[in-house]
Amino acid sequence: MEMETKKVAFYTLGCKLNFSETSAIGRQFEEAGFVKTAFEDAADIYVINTCSVTDHADRKCRKVVKEALKHNPEAFVAIVGCYAQLKPQEISEIPGVHAVLGAAEKFLLVETLAGFTRPAAGQPGRVFASPISEATEFHAAHSYGDRTRTFLKVQDGCDYSCSFCTIPLARGASRSGSVQSVVERVEKLTQTGVKEIVLTGVNLGDFGVQGLERERPEDFYDLVRALDEVEGIARFRISSCEPNLLSDDIIRFVAQSKRFMPHFHIPLQSGSNKILGQMRRRYRRELYQERVALIKEVMPHACIGVDVIVGFPGETEADFLETYQFLNELDVSYLHVFPYSERANTLAPTLPGRVQDRHRHERTTQLRSLSEKKKRFFYEQHAGLETQVLFEDDVTNGQMEGFTPNYIRVVAKYDPLLVGELKPLRLTAVNPQNLMEAEEMGVEMFQH
Repeated sequence: MEMETKKVAFYTLGCKLNFSETSAIGRQFEEAGFVKTAFEDAADIYVINTCSVTDHADRKCRKVVKEALKHNPEAFVAIVGCYAQLKPQEISEIPGVHAVLGAAEKFLLVETLAGFTRPAAGQPGRVFASPISEATEFHAAHSYGDRTRTFLKVQDGCDYSCSFCTIPLARGASRSGSVQSVVERVEKLTQTGVKEIVLTGVNLGDFGVQGLERERPEDFYDLVRALDEVEGIARFRISSCEPNLLSDDIIRFVAQSKRFMPHFHIPLQSGSNKILGQMRRRYRRELYQERVALIKEVMPHACIGVDVIVGFPGETEADFLETYQFLNELDVSYLHVFPYSERANTLAPTLPGRVQDRHRHERTTQLRSLSEKKKRFFYEQHAGLETQVLFEDDVTNGQMEGFTPNYIRVVAKYDPLLVGELKPLRLTAVNPQNLMEAEEMGVEMFQH
């Protein structure tokens, strides 16, 4: 392909890790002389970063391709990401797609396009996707300029074999850089004025597997301790971490840390040990309960988020009620609830006891309602407390939002001086939208 084209636009589906990788690929294009532009601004190249976890991956991919070509019918369209690794041939046949790059190739997109010849009209796109076993190199990535917080990828891939999950097929084996390489990237980020970094990965707690020999000279606890010493970053957050990898040492360290926030997101997936076994999870509910109890013992105000899947094959009404009751009694702050969705090339669809779609929907609704109650209760416990709020740069209807250290979302009137700033405030009350209102000491100016 001719490289005089200069405008490139991106669209990202899926998780925070995908957003950080899109940002990294975007910086590669900018370094090669391209101008990054908005999706609707008739770009010359569109890069769509796909996800295999969200529902209807194929339909979403087709829709974004169609929208891109509306903005510029002559645009070049490249597809990367998890879905591109799993279904490259199918994606290549979507009208308007010119190139599909797998997990081992996506960070070589700029080089791949150099000298690339666009397929003839009506011909499928070119596929550049090695077997996932060849995705062995760790590529650092972080998001920047897209939002106030930076998402820093420190780990990729997964060695687990949960029966519902395609991520090991889409991203390959667990791998990461060294503690020193992460520290150096964070030190560079301090020069950009970033105040909060969220550590992300596919299986974050498995950090430490390095090189083709897959040795583990360091672990996630080593990384957390090293980052706590980096001057210039006010806040670190740990994104989703498996309960069997969130060790007591890590929890106790965060409790006395200078920079790590009292906020954990810990996947549970089911409160039934029977279902956890069928999911091939590496823990049981008793361990999860112990993790939550320790967090609350050493950090009473900590925020704890939970991932839950409902309607997994074999989940009876009694199994679901066991999950509901377990979560109802657990001192957690919010739930991310997902109805089970069949994925090709996984074990789960072959298991007996398929749950009807309407039951999946009903159970999802019940747990999401429980989540709203838990979140409101957690917020209400903090009314009257003084804390620091870091404000985001998203503004809607004259309102802006920020987060406390323990991830309470605070709403305020828009003030450009507050964007990206840490502001000491007193939390006052929870509004009907389940957002926290706040005030400056003695001045009520942060009301919704």
